[in-house]
Amino acid sequence: MPGREDLPSTLRRSPEKAQRTWEKTHDSAVETYGEGERSHRTAFAAVKHQFEKVGDHWEPKGRKGPSDQQAAGGGPERRAPTAGGVDANATKDHLMSVARKLDVPGRSGMTKPELVTAIEKANNRATRKARGD
Repeated sequence: MPGREDLPSTLRRSPEKAQRTWEKTHDSAVETYGEGERSHRTAFAAVKHQFEKVGDHWEPKGRKGPSDQQAAGGGPERRAPTAGGVDANATKDHLMSVARKLDVPGRSGMTKPELVTAIEKANNRATRKARGD
């Protein structure tokens, strides 16, 4: 299965459902678009509708749906900044909870956009550390 071979490391550390979602979407996208970046983006978009990145892995979201402005708009013509797997559409309370879990310093005084950015940075650090980078 091509999707299993291309499975990103963050998904290898995630629940089986997240892995299956990525694999099935990736394999279908490869049939439609061919192997490459577009198939990977399509697979991650499917994952982001049900999961959010927390540290070096993906966890189920409390609700299904787009995680940021890019996921809501879709399409390469409507490029918007992505939140890198952070559920930017979540409540501030939820983002504070994720920031607490990741031990983000200064989180209590942050606005919602600042929390999203700080969580994204913490996720990237955790992923680099897990990969040994």
